[in-house]
Amino acid sequence: MRVAIIAEGSYPFVSGGVSSWIHTLITQMPEFDFTIISIMPGSSRTTTEDWKYEIPVNGKSVKVYPLEVKEEKPVYPNLSAENKEDLLSFFLSKDQMGKAMRFLGNSDIIGNPSGFFRSNEFWEIVQICYKEEKLQSSFIDYFWMIRNKYEPILHLLQSEFDDYDLLHAASTGYAGVIGAYLSVNQDIPLIVTEHGIYSREREEEILKSDWIPMIYKSRWIQFFYFLSQLAYSQAEQLITLFQKNALVQEQLGAAKSKQLVIANGVTLSNPSFNSMRFSVENPIQLGAIVRVVPIKDIITMIYAASMLRKRHIPFQLQIFGPLDEDEEYVRECRNLVEELDLKEFVTFTGKINVQEKLVEIDVLLLTSISEGQPLAILEGLAAGVPFVSTNVGDCDELITGGAIDLFGPAGFIVPPVNPRKIAESIEKYVEEPSLIELHGRHGFKRVQHRYQLSEVIERYRSLYKEVGRIKQWQE
Repeated sequence: MRVAIIAEGSYPFVSGGVSSWIHTLITQMPEFDFTIISIMPGSSRTTTEDWKYEIPVNGKSVKVYPLEVKEEKPVYPNLSAENKEDLLSFFLSKDQMGKAMRFLGNSDIIGNPSGFFRSNEFWEIVQICYKEEKLQSSFIDYFWMIRNKYEPILHLLQSEFDDYDLLHAASTGYAGVIGAYLSVNQDIPLIVTEHGIYSREREEEILKSDWIPMIYKSRWIQFFYFLSQLAYSQAEQLITLFQKNALVQEQLGAAKSKQLVIANGVTLSNPSFNSMRFSVENPIQLGAIVRVVPIKDIITMIYAASMLRKRHIPFQLQIFGPLDEDEEYVRECRNLVEELDLKEFVTFTGKINVQEKLVEIDVLLLTSISEGQPLAILEGLAAGVPFVSTNVGDCDELITGGAIDLFGPAGFIVPPVNPRKIAESIEKYVEEPSLIELHGRHGFKRVQHRYQLSEVIERYRSLYKEVGRIKQWQE
């Protein structure tokens, strides 16, 4: 069976998170042939030298589709009246049935991006949209807002794609649009797995942005919700990692009949269940399995470390993770470590074999401001290491178990962007070291009973066979 995994801004060019999940799926299901459709920002480096993973043998190819649109010889549209109505609905984010998706990839009808966005037809459609939306803004600004939203979509859908037996989008957004488009036009079944809620994440980014004028922020937010709805409506199965996100998907228009919850999974380690006593000569060993990027809020982690030092708590903090994804943010973090005089206490290791280091770690930290269901927490708990984590995504249920298990806490949950609470939680472990072993055992048991990788893979294997286009496919 030929499976296309559609990823946006991740595999195989970015380490951790969704990329690790994709790599694990491919590695653990050698009986399927995978193609990776990788959508990347135009400024990204996307050569094989930039791969962060060695592609498994059954990963037959990696096809990169940049979002950047390059000028080419114009091909102008040849639209019917019905096509124009469908495009108008699409540009107003009202095309819930995705009618325009049937011809957006056809340059004989809509032209190519260079031709369409210079055409009289586009000019006329934008004027109608502008009047209907009744915005108190410059028409020229509105024109470019519409073009900037939809030009990458047209560019992506007019790319060349192979034929597959199954599509599996690792998010909604641009990945979901490609999945929905291929599903509609090639009659290929689509599965969507949302690790976080893509449209909500884009909303947070847009609200914080300074490049989008305030008057257009709501339009950009509406645009990403619209893209998610297109993927939701076309998917045969819509998967998320935990129940709270499934409820959000439903609120955003997902059909309950399509939904499945399949959690992340990890392989159990051999935990040491450390219950040592701490001293100046033997400080508590802290770790963080994390990409050094703003959404992980390493700055808060560093300020928490500074508070520990001011409280005369002996510690060492090792930050495990790649340092090449946002070099400016890495410099900001390093500079803060120097300013706070923490160079003897905080170490950036870069990407390493974390499993080998976990035996040395007493407590792991996660200070993200947004998450889905972090593999980092599962990896730590599988090794018997407790966590201090922010209350984002599914972190609370991973650490406390929620209402559905009785294993007990596997760490402490704190509010985002709160270094004081992080420092206080670490201090509790220093004051009562036996909690490290107790919480470590709780977390290990939780993973053992609910988050084993073998069970996750078996669920996806069964789903692929059930949904895939070759119904009588034989192993």
